[in-house]
Amino acid sequence: MQHKPIHIIIVDDHPMVIEGLKTLLSDDKRVLIKNQFMNGTDTLTYLEHNSADIVLLDVNLPDINGVEMVPKILNIRANIGVIGLSTYSEPSIINQMIKKGVKGYLLKNVTGEELVNAITQVHQGDFYFGSEVQKILADSVTQESNDQPKLTRREKHILTLIAEGKTTNNIAEELFISPLTVETHRRNLMQKLEVPNAASLIKVAVEKHLI
Repeated sequence: MQHKPIHIIIVDDHPMVIEGLKTLLSDDKRVLIKNQFMNGTDTLTYLEHNSADIVLLDVNLPDINGVEMVPKILNIRANIGVIGLSTYSEPSIINQMIKKGVKGYLLKNVTGEELVNAITQVHQGDFYFGSEVQKILADSVTQESNDQPKLTRREKHILTLIAEGKTTNNIAEELFISPLTVETHRRNLMQKLEVPNAASLIKVAVEKHLI
């Protein structure tokens, strides 16, 4: 008897990533890509009127970050299995995604075979974390709690400018980037340092000698 394919939604702000995932999954009859979105708002609007089995969710989105998206998705469709699929390997971000309710987390260098395995296991009610992710989480347990998060050079620069009291528009003009890009970096910094707002961001950054 032929089983109904697992219906998947891809949420990622990079068209090339979406196309790559579609290529990885296109030949596997166990899965069916039902739709794809490049931001959180459109995803949530779609889910209010349509169902799916699995959401492949990136962390870095232009409007609502992946950590915030997970409970919003589950609030609309409690039975959906959310799998984080991102380049972010920071243990703090992975742990935040887990706390918010993801059933799996994979890095974007995942093979098609492992991706389908993750999808099928989560669809069956299990958890699935990629081998690299498992190692990252295991290693993080052995680290001291005051270890510094890994920040990119650009993130460190923006953190310093925030600490100097500069606004998003000021920073955008100084670095020749868009205000939206600055806000994305700000959200990423807040995730990595596990803080709820900009004021806490500066406080924790000082405590960790990041600025």
